[in-house]
Amino acid sequence: MHDVGTEAVKFIDLNLLYVVFLLLVGFIGGLVSGFIGSGGAFILTPGMMSLGVPGTVAVASNMCHKFPKALVGAYKRFKYGQVDLKLGLVLAASAGVGVQVGIRIQQLVLQRWGEAGSDLYVSLSFVAVLLVVGAYVLRDAMKISKSGGRERVALLARKLQSINLPPMITFKTANIRISLWFTLPVGFATGLLAATIAVGGFIGVPGMIYMLGVSGLVASASELVIAFVMGMGGSINWAMHGMVDIRLVLIILAGSLLGVQLGAIGTTYVKEYMIKIVMGIIMLIVAVSRALAIPNYLNQLDVISIGQGALTLLGAISFISMCLALLIGAIIILASMWRARRSAYIPKALAEAR
Repeated sequence: MHDVGTEAVKFIDLNLLYVVFLLLVGFIGGLVSGFIGSGGAFILTPGMMSLGVPGTVAVASNMCHKFPKALVGAYKRFKYGQVDLKLGLVLAASAGVGVQVGIRIQQLVLQRWGEAGSDLYVSLSFVAVLLVVGAYVLRDAMKISKSGGRERVALLARKLQSINLPPMITFKTANIRISLWFTLPVGFATGLLAATIAVGGFIGVPGMIYMLGVSGLVASASELVIAFVMGMGGSINWAMHGMVDIRLVLIILAGSLLGVQLGAIGTTYVKEYMIKIVMGIIMLIVAVSRALAIPNYLNQLDVISIGQGALTLLGAISFISMCLALLIGAIIILASMWRARRSAYIPKALAEAR
């Protein structure tokens, strides 16, 4: 049995290369976070783990860096009129419960199977969630793109909105009216996943879109409110168990605070379905990256036996695919912003010329 505390984990040694990598990961994670409202942790947690950071420390440190970054992103997008503050706070209430349950599960896994078991649990959770949600979101985004870019309310959301189950709540910015009881599972699942892999937005944003009927733009913005509330509560809990590496938190935060503002600005220039396309593509690439790391953890647990050469090769491919996900995400977002801004600038320039 491992005691849940600083003795159960080992913080990595940092060098200049690691610091530069973490700054870049933080910037792109912030860029993606401000753009799709997921918190960007699906990039940051695997990014830290690829450097050798234990899964539990990566999740805890990620959650700790998340809430100040989420506050900046939420404020920026609130000024653009994209945040439904009431919706965010209602979901945050049940998300807070989910966070505490998720942290307890993480502690039990660490006690029972140690670091390797915790890393395996985090990686398996990542792969399962990213593959399922990523494929669904990307498929939906492509359908919207082919239909002319008009986003329709999902069938499930329309059915749930039609059920009059008191108390009913109206969310003005999201332009929906729905029973409080249908918001609870969305919030709880968001918090549970956030404590498991530090990326609750992958459940929260699709949950708001497909269960509650919120538009992609408002859902991605309102999730930042949830991320702030549950991130602050979860960080305190993780810190009390000695799992937060404050060095990682500060380095990543330095890069992400700039990225999150740029990503939030980007949402004002692109069509809403582009948010889903970016989310889906990066999810699937990161899922592959984490899947390639799983054999190493199984080997550590003596479940399988693999040669060191093969493990080194898989680790290298995993790291490269992670970098590829970062690069593709940044390129898609920045290119979308550039094209949208340019298309808006040309008609304006022609009008002024007349």
